[in-house]
Amino acid sequence: MNRNNGTILCLAYIIGLLSTGLFNWSNSNWQNVVIFALGLAGLSIVTSIAIAHFRYLRKYRKVCLSAGIVAIFALVYFQVRIPQPRVNDISYLLRESSSQFITVEGTILTEPRLTGKERIKFWFKPSQVQQSPPKKISGKLYVTLPLLPEINLYPGENVSIKGILYQPQTVKNPGGFDFKKYLNREGAFAGLKGLEIKVKHNQSEPNWGWWKIRQRIINAQISGLGSPVGELVSSMVLGRRAVDLPQDIRDRFIKAGLAHILAASGFHVSLLLAVVLKITNRFSEKSQFLIGISSLIIYVGLTGLQPSVIRATLMGVGALVGLLLDRKVIPLGSLLLAATILLLFNPLWIWDLGFQLSFLATFGLIVTVPAITKRLDWLPPTIATIIAVPLAASIWTLPLICYVFNTVATYSILVNIISTPLVTIISLGGMISAIASLIVPILGSAIASFLLYPTLLLIEVTKLFTNLPGSALAIGKISLGSLLLIYIFFGLVWLSKWWQERWHFVFLFTMSLVILPIIYNHFNLVQVTVLAAKQEQVIVIQDKGKVILVNSGQVDTAKYTILPFLKEQGINQIDYGIALDSSSSFNEGWSQIAAIVPIKELIINPAIEPLMKINSDKNKLLPTDTNISLNSTKLELINNQPPLLKLQLQDLNWLILGKLKEEKQINTKKYLQTNNLNYTVQIFLYSGRKIEPTWLEIIQPKIAIASTSKIKEESKKLLQEKQIQSYITGQHGAIIWQPKIGFQTMLNDINSY
Repeated sequence: MNRNNGTILCLAYIIGLLSTGLFNWSNSNWQNVVIFALGLAGLSIVTSIAIAHFRYLRKYRKVCLSAGIVAIFALVYFQVRIPQPRVNDISYLLRESSSQFITVEGTILTEPRLTGKERIKFWFKPSQVQQSPPKKISGKLYVTLPLLPEINLYPGENVSIKGILYQPQTVKNPGGFDFKKYLNREGAFAGLKGLEIKVKHNQSEPNWGWWKIRQRIINAQISGLGSPVGELVSSMVLGRRAVDLPQDIRDRFIKAGLAHILAASGFHVSLLLAVVLKITNRFSEKSQFLIGISSLIIYVGLTGLQPSVIRATLMGVGALVGLLLDRKVIPLGSLLLAATILLLFNPLWIWDLGFQLSFLATFGLIVTVPAITKRLDWLPPTIATIIAVPLAASIWTLPLICYVFNTVATYSILVNIISTPLVTIISLGGMISAIASLIVPILGSAIASFLLYPTLLLIEVTKLFTNLPGSALAIGKISLGSLLLIYIFFGLVWLSKWWQERWHFVFLFTMSLVILPIIYNHFNLVQVTVLAAKQEQVIVIQDKGKVILVNSGQVDTAKYTILPFLKEQGINQIDYGIALDSSSSFNEGWSQIAAIVPIKELIINPAIEPLMKINSDKNKLLPTDTNISLNSTKLELINNQPPLLKLQLQDLNWLILGKLKEEKQINTKKYLQTNNLNYTVQIFLYSGRKIEPTWLEIIQPKIAIASTSKIKEESKKLLQEKQIQSYITGQHGAIIWQPKIGFQTMLNDINSY
């Protein structure tokens, strides 16, 4: 097989895997596989017939048919490799309920790490559930536990865990994290919230293990640098998956656009290989090859089987083979071959973000760095390279980052250029320190101590840029079509000299693909979103560029529900924040939101003003009968205790009833009866507690939305009797209303009644 044919077949395999993104694939979705496979077969046949009419392309006719077969194989192979629960998988214990209290025995699979909520997390292989009689099980569990300093957990240890087995939740809000999809991709179909753990007796800690070597390195670097600088250096060498890096530092680096330096990547592999080849340059090619291969294997073992590291390692192996055989290695061919080998090993990695970014960054370095360096030939070569490398990587990865995260680090390219020398020094010093730590830990600590000031300077650089105004810009959801168009034009600039001379046009065009939809959507969108936030009422009102947020929820709600939604919608400022419900923990929620998204005015229900401790001249009280008017939105606080908010949006009237105590319901009913609401309420939003019949008789809504996981049976029956269409955020996910579309829900399995 010649090189061109091999390239075509490799591309066909990758394209076949990428085509799975056009559908919602699952382990039982064979119908889509067959239909799409037939489509690919037809396309390859038509293409082979078409090129037969061109004299210079006839030689590719057979390989075109082969490419179609390879693409179909990729489709089927991807479907086969989708993880599926076995017959005795532990998740089947949850057939009748979404959670269950159990005690399970098994083996710890991975080194425990800390979650953002200061709990321990690890992957666990269950073998038996303690019941009468004990039941043998299989599968994989995502386990979290309280911090247990007195217990040293390690991979391979047999333990017994008592806790709550639960079904992972799918994403219920726009911009949210799909926990269920994440677990399923890892081959787990249930989670375990551990309460107690017991270690089986007569177990001795193993003398060897990659985790022990990692811990030896991390401990030595922390000893030499202190915390958290030591953890940061270890993360820059081994990747943040191997280190419990403090969350504030991790978040700051991500916000600055430096997340890639906290992950083991091709940069680290290239740096390691360059150092090894430099040290062994007087050795024979065979010795260099053996030492280089050994170094790469050790590094892969220390960082774990991460796609980005394995990809770089395979390319490094290719370079070493070329050195041994005295042959020139084609970088693009090496990259394509490495990607194909990786995806043959695990086709599901095609949708791993680390794999995608690693591939794009390396591709950008290969094809774009020379062009940028040429344009910077008026600078010293070292400085030109320092600018060209991060710029080329950013050009090719930035569109994907914007598509996935709905946000862009405004100063990321500048920060990367400035920090590149520091990152190189720290990473190189960290590797030398790591090697020394394996031999003499004290020596490793001593070497690491020289990295203190460069690391502190790097931290200060990130602080400087993340504290600048507009350091992170929410851009909203980019369509898949726009993303593909951007990369098509990037490809044209790479392949065509004509397009290279018009790169300014491509730059403006790609920017317009992102910016124009954002501007149009921002100034034309009218939308009300009731977010799924467990028992908390959180409502976001968007009215042609103006934004109102009703309630913040607790800290977790603000961080994991509201802020991701604001990013997904491209919201960078809240015009009015309305603190309607009373809860002391909501104060921290507002603080969490205000730290990321500015709030022009925070308006507080007078009844809860003593609980709100946010000191700001932007805070105002919302007295009864006060109106807030935007473009087509009018808000009025009818009553403050219990909170009752009237929303008029275009031709619809909404009534928002905040949380209220049972004893307050009588007063509210009397209030409504006394004041005789002189308007029709089409939509009634409430907390999901019991509804008194008088409520519905007075306001007569057409639609009721409950912010809860489940409403009481008597309330459900009452709504059905009144023929009121109902939505429950816990079951339907976020409820979204737009004037022309009406109501939509986040989840597909809608059973409104």
